[in-house]
Amino acid sequence: MSDSMRLLILSIVCSALAGCGYHTATSAAHLPDTTHSIAVPIFENATQSYHTELAFTQAVVRELTSRTKYAIVNSDGPTNADADATIHGRILTFQIVPLIYNLQTGQSSSFLITITASVHVNDRDGRLLYENNQYTFRQQYETTTDLTTFIQEDPAAVTRLSRDFAQSLVSDMLESF
Repeated sequence: MSDSMRLLILSIVCSALAGCGYHTATSAAHLPDTTHSIAVPIFENATQSYHTELAFTQAVVRELTSRTKYAIVNSDGPTNADADATIHGRILTFQIVPLIYNLQTGQSSSFLITITASVHVNDRDGRLLYENNQYTFRQQYETTTDLTTFIQEDPAAVTRLSRDFAQSLVSDMLESF
C-alpha cells in the first residue's frame, strides 16, 4: 500500500471519528454537569386551543422521565428554586386547515393541524441554557362524514404532536447536533 493511500485512509478515519457527534444518553451539551433536577411548569398558551399546553407539558415530563436521569421537580412555585434548570414553554400558534373538501356535501374529511411552540431553558440563576423559538409540528388526521360513528380526532392529533414535540425537544437538549 502506498504512502498516499495510507494517508488518505488515515484522514478519512480521523474525519469520521472527529465528526461523529456521539453522545451518551445522559450527557447534555446544553445543560451543565451540575444540572440534576429540572422543573417543567405548565406551558403558556397564546392560542384559543383547549388544553394544548397541558398535553405538551405532560409529554415533556414523560419524555424527560423516560430518557434521562434528571429528577423532575414540582414546578407549582413561580421561581422553581428547588430545580437546577427550568423549561419554559409557550404554544404560539394552533391552526387546523381542511385538506380534502367535498364540494357536493360541503364537508371536509381530512385536516392538517399545525402547532408552533417556543421553549427556553434557564438555570436557577436565570442564565439561558437552551432556546428554540420556532418548534413547528404538523399532523394530518381524517374525520368521518357519518355522524353516527363520528369521533372527534383533533385531540388525538394534538396528543401525537405533543409526543413528537417532546421527543424533539429532549433530543435537542441532550444531543445538541
